[in-house]
Amino acid sequence: MKKITLFTLILISVLSCTKTNNASFKIGVISDCQYCNCDVKWNRYYKKSPERLKEAVAILNKDTLNYTIHLGDFIDKDFESLDSILPTWQQLKSKSYHVLGNHDFEVKDSLKEQVLQKLNIKTRYYSFVEKDWRFIVLDGNDLSFYGALTPTKQQQTDSIFKLLKDKNIPYAKKWNGALSTKQLNFIQKELDIAVQLNQKVGFYCHFPIYPIDQHNIWNREQFLALIKPYKNVKLFFNGHNHAGAYELVDNVHYLTFKGMVDTENTSAFAKVYFDKDTVFVKGFDREISRKLVIK
Repeated sequence: MKKITLFTLILISVLSCTKTNNASFKIGVISDCQYCNCDVKWNRYYKKSPERLKEAVAILNKDTLNYTIHLGDFIDKDFESLDSILPTWQQLKSKSYHVLGNHDFEVKDSLKEQVLQKLNIKTRYYSFVEKDWRFIVLDGNDLSFYGALTPTKQQQTDSIFKLLKDKNIPYAKKWNGALSTKQLNFIQKELDIAVQLNQKVGFYCHFPIYPIDQHNIWNREQFLALIKPYKNVKLFFNGHNHAGAYELVDNVHYLTFKGMVDTENTSAFAKVYFDKDTVFVKGFDREISRKLVIK
């Protein structure tokens, strides 16, 4: 009887560990690599980005990652910058994803659609599932002065920016952008699917929601009103504000990752470990390590 009891306890322990392991995964996160063959400006060392990305990829490749994501501004400007930096990114052993940033569209108008092809982005906003998480990748350039590529969206951009400008809010800047109504509808459908499948939700975007400063997405209030009823929303990871930032609001972790391109001698990137009720951020160089409790 004792042997049977001991075996049962061991079996329960093994199954419990297996269950935990099955719910756990690890990813790599990089933001604002922002390469171009340019002189230093605003403490951004553009020419050092290829070497920094190479070092980050080497470290990330030492681990078994489910995927690696770049949170926008892979380049600073010029379409040829992509040819210089992409071969290093393609050395990643894990799956990889890209978020579109404002500087990714700093190319000739005739080449803007080709940026998506180069980055292997099939649609400008999309979702994917990893274990019991649904990740929704947003396009904050959907309505913008640089990334709105149709006359209709250009008109919508003019309209929303005029409304914000009149309100004198800090993030009414032409380097920011907004989510279109079509994209907001897509988000709501994804959130409903996540509820049905009992999935936690994490957002990836280039532009932040919190804290409020000059970097936010234009229609942040509309986005917040949309997600408020969905208690399964847990994370919002973004770049754009190279200094980095963090706020916890309504049990959602809003984390801005630091820019890789900044400072003369340091980089910034992270590994993020998702466990059942905790997300651990292991920061490298300037990126801060954090423990995010999921409630």
